[in-house]
Amino acid sequence: MTVREIRVFGDPVLRTVCAPIDRIDDGVRSLVADLIDTVEVPGRAGVAAPQIGVALRAFSYNIDGDIGYVLNPVLAEVRGEPVPTGEGCLSVPGLWHDALRHPWARVEGIDLDGRPVVLEGSGLMAQALQHETDHLDGKLYLTRLDAETRKRAMREVRESAWF
Repeated sequence: MTVREIRVFGDPVLRTVCAPIDRIDDGVRSLVADLIDTVEVPGRAGVAAPQIGVALRAFSYNIDGDIGYVLNPVLAEVRGEPVPTGEGCLSVPGLWHDALRHPWARVEGIDLDGRPVVLEGSGLMAQALQHETDHLDGKLYLTRLDAETRKRAMREVRESAWF
């Protein structure tokens, strides 16, 4: 399979609410393999399908060496009051800001065999689960920033070499 190019801010697929996967076929299996290959690049905690140009509900994760994926994930539960959490995004390269995230989260979905998958945790896992499910709903972490920080971040985007 392949490490896929990451789509960056401005690409319409990143603003698209992703469709559920209703049939697991060779295309979906290939997508999962590409998501895994793409998240294995050092420094990556998660990659959502729209970040590689596919508007389907799937993401991969790489948290402390634990690598996996989930299809049709739903953010089923969060716990604790949202707190400012340092966050970046492969689709907004070079920016790092505090986004409001709950300290604990649980995602429910399925695997390639249609079996239930439950991912849950605190810290980086909670942050990644919330971040990646946001991608599947067409949201970037920039929407989680307070108004003043978001204004500054958007200026940084406009001034970036990649935009």
